Amino acid sequence: MTEARMLGVLGGMGPLAGATFMQRLTLLTPAQRDQDHIPTILWSDPRVPDRTAARLSGGEDPLPALMRGIRGLEAAGCGAIAIPCNTAHGWFEAMQAQTRLPILHIVEAAADELLRLGVTQGPIGLMATKGTLAMRLYQDRLESRGFEVLVPSAEEMDRIVMPAIDGVKANRVAEAYAPLAEMAVALAARGARAVVLGCTEIPLGISAGPPLPFPVADTIDALARAAIAWAKPAG
Repeated sequence: MTEARMLGVLGGMGPLAGATFMQRLTLLTPAQRDQDHIPTILWSDPRVPDRTAARLSGGEDPLPALMRGIRGLEAAGCGAIAIPCNTAHGWFEAMQAQTRLPILHIVEAAADELLRLGVTQGPIGLMATKGTLAMRLYQDRLESRGFEVLVPSAEEMDRIVMPAIDGVKANRVAEAYAPLAEMAVALAARGARAVVLGCTEIPLGISAGPPLPFPVADTIDALARAAIAWAKPAG
């Protein structure tokens, strides 16, 4: 492998997801010693305004706060940026237009993760925030790759998914497992061959209990693998 390049991580959305991304990046990196790991700078700023509220209910625009983090990572000498928050990718084009650094796209990473899991077609379940679903961040990209995307109903979003995400953000991680597993199993029962955990709080809840009996695309791990591929390309 060639020498690793400096990775910038725009985190804090939420803080536990960003911290977990750093852990998973470390554990997934092929390394024998400290020096084999990827030099990384984490910009964890939980003050970024709520992304779902910004899209659905006229909340404060998060773009200025996102760009503040990107400018900090630029100044630190990073060569690319990973953002372990799915809903923030609703501002992907606006962020990418304002920086020279490549931003690794979490949805593309998740699509590649499905292929790594051997899921190349058919119905796919998607669990995500209301904002991510409303912006069709996953539906459009996965459908362009030939997948059919199954999502929770509005009632399931209100009763199951969003409360579980909020629970993880409030550090009640273990409590989130049962509702999130219930929703994933329901999507599988509707024909999903795999379930994409399309909010970086969701893998944290799912990992708090027994593994699910079908493939899941963990977007934290998917983004970590994309970051490793960028930082240490084969050659």
